[in-house]
Amino acid sequence: MSTTTNKEFDKAIRTEENRDPISGAPGAHPVGTGVGAALGGAAAGAAAGTVVGPVGTVVGAAVGAIVGGLAGKGVAEAIDPTRELTYWRENYRSRPYADKATAFDEYEPAYGYGVASYTKYPGRSFDDVDASLSRDWNASRGKSTLGWDRARFAAHDAWDRVSTSR
Repeated sequence: MSTTTNKEFDKAIRTEENRDPISGAPGAHPVGTGVGAALGGAAAGAAAGTVVGPVGTVVGAAVGAIVGGLAGKGVAEAIDPTRELTYWRENYRSRPYADKATAFDEYEPAYGYGVASYTKYPGRSFDDVDASLSRDWNASRGKSTLGWDRARFAAHDAWDRVSTSR
């Protein structure tokens, strides 16, 4: 049995302390409202604003950052991390990459990482961000002993599941 409860997993993905910056509602996903979504929106807004000159670039970047942040938040809030954890706890052994002698505790951080990463990089494919995920895995792995070479499969699986369930 895992040492991490569904509640702890849910809190790791979406916390009550975290509030939506616009509505103040609890549970806004920290990754979904994060810098990645905002920067992507800012870049798009700045590019669109450039057509009308330097002032348009600044205004476009600000509007794009807000829209990008909201889009990322929408992606994050459409995912139920507790449901995802439950699914993987019940199904991980059936996956071709799962070593039958390896406990769920070892794979659990990789599944959570895949879900969180999907919300961090909305609109991107797993393969597009694989190098970044590999680089950041050690900071996200918790007590898992899986190297990225093994964790990657579980993270990719979780990413694919949430991307097709939307």
